This record gives sequence, C-alpha cells and structure tokens, in this order.
Amino acid sequence: MRRKSNVYQTYLKILRRELIPAMGCTEPIALAYCSALARETLGALPDRVEVEASGNIIKNVKSVVVPNTGKRHGIPAAVAVGILGGDASRKLEVIADVKEEIKDQIGSYIEKTPITVTPLVSDCILDMIVTVFHENDSAKVRIANEHTNVVWIEKNGTVLLEKDLSEKTEPEEEMPDYTLLNVHDIIDFADTCRIEDVKEVLDQLIEKNTAIAEEGLRNDYGANIGKVLLKTGSDLRTRAKAMAAAGSDARMNGCELPVVICSGSGNQGLTVSLPVITYAKELKVSQEVLYRALLISVLVTLHAKNGIGRLSAYCGAVSAGAGAGSGIAYLYGGREEVISHTIVNCLAITSGIVCDGAKSSCAAKISTAVGTGIFGYEMYQNGQQFYNGEGLVVEGVEKSIDNFARLGRVGMKETDQEIIRMMTEKQ
Repeated sequence: MRRKSNVYQTYLKILRRELIPAMGCTEPIALAYCSALARETLGALPDRVEVEASGNIIKNVKSVVVPNTGKRHGIPAAVAVGILGGDASRKLEVIADVKEEIKDQIGSYIEKTPITVTPLVSDCILDMIVTVFHENDSAKVRIANEHTNVVWIEKNGTVLLEKDLSEKTEPEEEMPDYTLLNVHDIIDFADTCRIEDVKEVLDQLIEKNTAIAEEGLRNDYGANIGKVLLKTGSDLRTRAKAMAAAGSDARMNGCELPVVICSGSGNQGLTVSLPVITYAKELKVSQEVLYRALLISVLVTLHAKNGIGRLSAYCGAVSAGAGAGSGIAYLYGGREEVISHTIVNCLAITSGIVCDGAKSSCAAKISTAVGTGIFGYEMYQNGQQFYNGEGLVVEGVEKSIDNFARLGRVGMKETDQEIIRMMTEKQ
C-alpha cells in the first residue's frame, strides 16, 4: 500500500485516535471528565449536582469500581472524584493523579452533597449531562456519542459551546473515514506499513496493557479470572486467555494503572493486544512481526465494531476476540483467506454474548472471546468452516461482518433496553 494513499493515511489517523490511554472503565471516566469540566466551568466546589445519563451509561457505571475512590463504584463516586480531584485537561486520564487527601474527602462529599441521577431519554446511546450548582451559580456540560465528545457547555444560562449532536468529534479533531476499513486493505496495510508510523502507539499499547495484566496476576482483583485460568493449565492458549482476563480483573476492580483502549473500551484494548503479545513471545517472532500482527488485531476489531457503535447489548469482547484470533493467525503466516475465515468462524460462535454492564464477569467473557478467536483460526487450519446460509453467515467476510453488526446495532436494541430495565429495577 502506498504511504501517501488515502487509505494508508486514514488508517494511521484511526489508530492514533483509537489507541489512547484511559484510567479506569471508560464510562465512569467519561462521567468524571464531564464532572471535572463542569466544576471547572462553575469555578467553585459544587454544593449540588444533577446527573442525567443514558441507559448504557447507567448500565456500565453501576457495578464497576472507579479508581482512586477507595474502592467505590457507581455514578456518585465517578462524579465526586471528577469534581474533587479531576484534571479535565487529561480527558480519559482525568483522575490519574488524585492526591491522597482528595481521596479521603470523597466519602464525606458524597454524603453531604445531593447528587441526583435521572435517566436521560436520548437518541444517543452514549449521552450524559452533568449540571453543578454553587449558591446562585450553575454550570452544565454534556458529552455525547464518544467518551470525550463535549457537545454543550453552559454557565448561568449562557451557552459557551454548542455542537450538533450528530457530530462525533471534538472541535479540533477531524473524524477519519471508518468505512474505508475492510479485511483486504487491513492486511495490505499491516504487511506494508512503515513501522516508524505506528511504533509509538503500539509500544504504548504493549507496555501499558502488559503492565496491568501482570498486576492482575500478582494481586487480588474481583473474581481473579486470570489466576483461575492459570490454575487450570499452562498451555499457550490458556496463558493468552489469562493475560487478557487478568488485565480486565484489575481494570474492573479499581486498579490505578492505565489501559490503552480500542473502540472506546479498555477491555477491548486488552483483548486485542495481550493474546497476540503472548503468542508472539512463544513463537519468538521479531518485534516487527508483532507490530504487524497487532495492526491486524486492532483494525479488524474496529472494522467489526464500526457498524455496531461504541455501546450496545452486544459484548464488545466478541469483536475484539475475532481481532485477536486474526492477529494470531497472522503470526502463523495466515493472510486474507485464513484471516477472513477466522473472523467469520469466531463471530458465528460468540455473537450472542450480551453486555450487562462493566464488572468482574467481563474478564470471563474476554477469556471466552479470546478462546473462540483462536478456535476460529484452528478450525480453518483443520479444514473446517461455517458456510453461507448457516445462521447469520453469508457469502464473503464483509457481508458476514455487516450481518453481525446489524445484529448488535438493530437486532439487540430491545435486548439492551430490557437489560437496562432489569439492572435498574429495585431488587
């Protein structure tokens, strides 16, 4: 692929836009960012807070532990830490450097400060509004569609920033054309990409995600899925699943280490990277081959997720597992035919996994998705595949990806609403 071509340059923009570090689960962190920006706009410590959030935000913040909050979870914790200790200029690392004295204030601030939460009826699946008050002053910030996409800032009734809700980028950012993603060009890009163009983002992906996975295996986090897996065996497949799961164990349970995300998700960032890294070490491939395999894993995942959206009832680990399986196939020398069948085989098996919010069981879902991605490759290596007309599988990898994306975006829309209702009902 020519370096100056539109596709090549677009893929670089996509990688640089997607592979960014985040501290904690991205939905509560987006709320913390929104709250930090609201307080900054207000110019004072809020004595009252109103939060409006779409169902998927409520779903994904409900059970996950927010870092630097003393193991607290839920919307009040995310809002409080953002207000008290957040640095809005850091965006998804907004609460990366909260001081100890601030952590000690979070509990009392939540107790004494009214923080109301109201479901937000919106056409945007990812949508939140934080309104803060201090005496007679108020400020309001709204984020929609993307975790750091600020569409509204207001102070005392005066609008300071306003964007169309259909826009999905920040004012200074140009949205790359994700429709240019396709399996043929992804492989061509991975084969021919100049390593210097991607080395920085991929080095960060490797370094940060490996660090949190190792932390997850060292210490006690959630259900310790990574550790449980390693107790069942030490073969390569199990180790690959365990590394990805251990990263999620730590991340879902308040670990104060950053993760490089993919498709707006730290869990997907862990899934696309750690299994490929584990296989690359075992196979003793060069660093360059690892980089190229990671490009396959990341871009296949983004391609599979593009038609679904950032949040849905469709577990994002499924797409990331297909990406990881594709990256591993690449390490073994597989190219378009092998990778295409790996993707279809994987999606045909695990596409029914639902997302019922961020929490400890995400690590187990990641393990399942990674195992299925690897199995999808092994199926084709053994002369087996799923054929056109079997379920949602149709002729051609691109049409099959479109079908599974439609399942997640359209077919599971009511499922998503029912999951949210079940999770928010008083038990």
